[in-house]
Amino acid sequence: MWENLVGAVALLAQPQVILIALISAVFGMFMGAVPGLTATMGMALLVPFTFFMDQVSVLVAVISMSGMAIFAGDIPGTLVRIPGTPSSAAYVDDAFILTQQGKAARALGLNVVGSALGGLFGALGLMLAAPALARFASRFTSFEYFWLAVLGLSATVAVSQGSVAKNGLSLLIGLFLATIGIDITLGIPRFTFGNVNLLSGISFIPAMVGLFGVSEVIRVTMEEFQGKEAPQIRFGLVEMIRNALDGLRARVRLFIQSGLTGVLVGALPGAGADIAAWVSYGFGKNTAKEPEKFGKGSEEAIISGTSANNAALAGTWIPALVFGIPGDSITAILLGVLMMKGIRPGPGIFENQGNLVYAIYLAFILANLLLIPLGWVATRTGLLMLRVPKRILMPCILLFCIVGAYAINNSMFDVGVMLVMGILGYMLQQLQVPTAPIVLGLILGPLMEQNFMMSVIKTQGSLAMFFTRPISAVLALLCLAAWLYPLYRKRRQARAAAAA
Repeated sequence: MWENLVGAVALLAQPQVILIALISAVFGMFMGAVPGLTATMGMALLVPFTFFMDQVSVLVAVISMSGMAIFAGDIPGTLVRIPGTPSSAAYVDDAFILTQQGKAARALGLNVVGSALGGLFGALGLMLAAPALARFASRFTSFEYFWLAVLGLSATVAVSQGSVAKNGLSLLIGLFLATIGIDITLGIPRFTFGNVNLLSGISFIPAMVGLFGVSEVIRVTMEEFQGKEAPQIRFGLVEMIRNALDGLRARVRLFIQSGLTGVLVGALPGAGADIAAWVSYGFGKNTAKEPEKFGKGSEEAIISGTSANNAALAGTWIPALVFGIPGDSITAILLGVLMMKGIRPGPGIFENQGNLVYAIYLAFILANLLLIPLGWVATRTGLLMLRVPKRILMPCILLFCIVGAYAINNSMFDVGVMLVMGILGYMLQQLQVPTAPIVLGLILGPLMEQNFMMSVIKTQGSLAMFFTRPISAVLALLCLAAWLYPLYRKRRQARAAAAA
């Protein structure tokens, strides 16, 4: 162990490796802060440069870029309610409401420190539990993935505000949009109306940018501005860390719970940081001291989401390293790059290339330590957006939304999807219908449908395996608990009110 650790330190303690980590981190900040330019796209753009890097430099570049991109998505979400990455969408309302309350510095501080500590928690989980968690994740079949998707959709009950009918309507809209395209079982077009652009379905990133970004631009544009200057917010690095640690110190249990959720969900192949943020947000609300504040400017909500999505980044490396199974889209691209560099992920990597494995552990620690000072610089820069007049800021935001939507597939059709979803999002806001369930339906709808159909085909129509497999049975019980717990909590609150 110590020999591998010393070797890993020697690999990382090279000037060019540190320089690559800094450049990759800045690049990740840009990819995350611009709506539509995701960490996955950043990974794809990074691939050509990896041809000129050695093995360690590639690992450091990917880890630094992805960690910074996931965090940077919180900046536009906090300041202008436009999540820069899908993993920031879960708690964007809470962060933005805190900004409206004059607590932008507090929210951004929690994002920075919560992300860094969540990433370090994930690195610790990767170091201590990689083989065990990978063995557990390898037991997941289509039956377990179906229940995992149902559990995520059930979290919309906890995530969303308002009436059950409105939440259900929003979720149904998201699930309907997820069915557009080629039927995954029969291979026939569904709801495409002869448009070839819809054969691949509704692209998630343009839809998300439209729901959160364009709808907010429309809402702000429709309001009457008084022309008041935005307050100037100043905070130093030490002050930001101190304030954030004060908020985290009072919620240690919630942070540990969110970090564990992120690592566990990240270790499930195909889940990734996006789903981890949503699951942790819903779980956090069900166990929070003040669940009624979720969606209305809750610091607990930010801690739940931002800790989990950064912890999940390390979790996605568990199946990638041990079995060569990608944990998310980033590690899927990475596996191809590693094989090109002569690295063969699998159980043997821990014995044959121990120095490299420990270099990965240390790279996660280095990247998350860099996140605090670089994140502070990024948030200070982002706060300048609050001082820009809205008549100038809103067109600029709309321009970034258009560029981000177009860059996904180089398609003007995606720009049209973004604009339509923006109008839909604005109309739903006016009707006080939450948009979060739409996003969750778009993410988890295809996962649920695909695994359900695979399971039914394998069992020739029998549903017994959904309940007789041990892990499936546990997940089914968790889904049942997610459905019943809000009713139990409401009844308990009613009894307490009656007793008072």
